[in-house]
Amino acid sequence: MNIPNQITISRIILIPLFMIFLLIPFNWGQWSILGADIPVHHLAAAIIFIVAAATDWLDGYYARKHKLVTNMGKFLDPLADKLLITAAFVSLTGLDMFPAWAAVVILSREFAVTGLRLVASGDGEVIAASIWGKWKTVSQIVAASAILLHNIFFELLSIPFATIMIYVAVILTIFSGVDYFIKNKHVLNKSM
Repeated sequence: MNIPNQITISRIILIPLFMIFLLIPFNWGQWSILGADIPVHHLAAAIIFIVAAATDWLDGYYARKHKLVTNMGKFLDPLADKLLITAAFVSLTGLDMFPAWAAVVILSREFAVTGLRLVASGDGEVIAASIWGKWKTVSQIVAASAILLHNIFFELLSIPFATIMIYVAVILTIFSGVDYFIKNKHVLNKSM
């Protein structure tokens, strides 16, 4: 297994650790940072989430720079993204920190595109992430990070940055999903 794929696997391995820190209410107190109060265990979860999310950029950069792009990487990378995003949004919804309707829209798109990829793989075709899919992932990561960090950087300015990013993420999620199906309708046509 090459280094980019190992980095992708590390993202998957960080998911349970992230969920432990987010979901178990460790009694470590709170920090007041830039006008926002954040439980220390949420801050730890946010740091783990951001590190895991950063590996998405790192594995892709390394694979392209060293010409190590593989079909396994094209499959594993979006899968790792989906697992991380699903873990974050389902957990945040359970903690009443993320709206359920947005989680349903985002996760429905993720399952639909994964299904499309599975149909394509049955025909020996690999559907790589599109530019819109990448922007969708970035917006979801930013939205989740802002929520996990309790909007700390924008609290003093009274800017609901996390809420704005939820809407941006939903819009880009829908748009990128439609884009995948339009560009790959031949996959569905072949399978019918």
